[in-house]
Amino acid sequence: MKATFTLAALALAIASANLSAAEKQYTASERAERIAKQSILIDTHIDVPYRIADKWDDVSKATEGGDFDYPRAKKGGLNVPFMSIYIPASLEFEGKGKSYQLANQLIDGMEALVFRAPDKFAIAYSYKDAYTHFKLGKMSIAMGMENGSPMEGDMKNLKHFYDRGVRYITLAHSQSNHISDSSYDLRRKWKGLSPFGKELVKEMNSIGMLIDVSHISDAAFYQVMELSKVPVIASHSSLRKYTPGFERNMDDDMLLALKKNGGVIQINFGSSFVTSASRGWYDKRNAAKKEAEDSGKATTDFAAAYRAKNPFPFATLEQVLDHIDHVVKLIGIDYVGIGSDYDGVGDSLPIGLKDVSTYPNLVQGLLDRGYNEAQIKKILGGNTMRVWRQAEEYAEKVSTKS
Repeated sequence: MKATFTLAALALAIASANLSAAEKQYTASERAERIAKQSILIDTHIDVPYRIADKWDDVSKATEGGDFDYPRAKKGGLNVPFMSIYIPASLEFEGKGKSYQLANQLIDGMEALVFRAPDKFAIAYSYKDAYTHFKLGKMSIAMGMENGSPMEGDMKNLKHFYDRGVRYITLAHSQSNHISDSSYDLRRKWKGLSPFGKELVKEMNSIGMLIDVSHISDAAFYQVMELSKVPVIASHSSLRKYTPGFERNMDDDMLLALKKNGGVIQINFGSSFVTSASRGWYDKRNAAKKEAEDSGKATTDFAAAYRAKNPFPFATLEQVLDHIDHVVKLIGIDYVGIGSDYDGVGDSLPIGLKDVSTYPNLVQGLLDRGYNEAQIKKILGGNTMRVWRQAEEYAEKVSTKS
């Protein structure tokens, strides 16, 4: 018995040492820290609004939970977080007025955050605002709407939310809606975009609202490519190359189409977006839960119990970098950015990228892989600023002609 205990203790010590080594290898250098803090660093998808609507927390100060708060963001160099105005994809919300109401309430929350801490935050209504705030040392609160459900089939709502500060719209979420089919939804009602969705894409171009192709079906993606006159974004997607069969991510043909469009894919940090092992873990857990439910053995704490017996295979920062590398090698340095999905993917973030304080680790990894500072600045924010500027310039040109 004593020998068994000793072997178990030794195994635990080795595992702990390996974990510590993994964490330690992602310690950023002073150079990486400097690059992160002296660059415009844009993360196009952070789920703070829904997080604090569900359980309020003052993220202008240090918080015990969550992946974002102001002190950690400052430490990481983040200065332009796109806060996600997330609307759940469900029949409860779609087409019943609740989407519109919730979206406005979440925007109210971001305005309240800026009102409480005007020395720290300012809302960015344009790419020029982001530059101005950066020079002033303030953090820009930009907003993107995840799920176009609040359009409610009425084009005037697009202008309403643009006026309120929303600067991109993810056309659908985990279910198809009145705009587009979803990559997660087996029902392909529209075979891509709906008639309203096609008109919405054109109108988004005309007012300077960026189109987000994350979450939508492949058919919808290619229809957006045909219709959009300006570059689009994939605000929080990763690559199907590393997660075969996962339509939510983008394949190489889509990346090539994105390059032709001039758009940017912002890489999602969630482990299940990064590795097939992490993706498969969820499939096995769900199958085990169904089996337990069918046999009447499911417990209220099933998820926690399953995870305790079957540790989650976290991705690593190195694997996130593999996604960035592949985009750069296939289509170039000008088409990739950051869309972490912080506060949106639960406890599934990679080792080395656990919250908004860890962007310097990403910078260090890029340096270690031979990227120069100019290239890193493009990934951190330069590429996203370009498409934001192009969307606004196109809208201004259209407005001048009309």
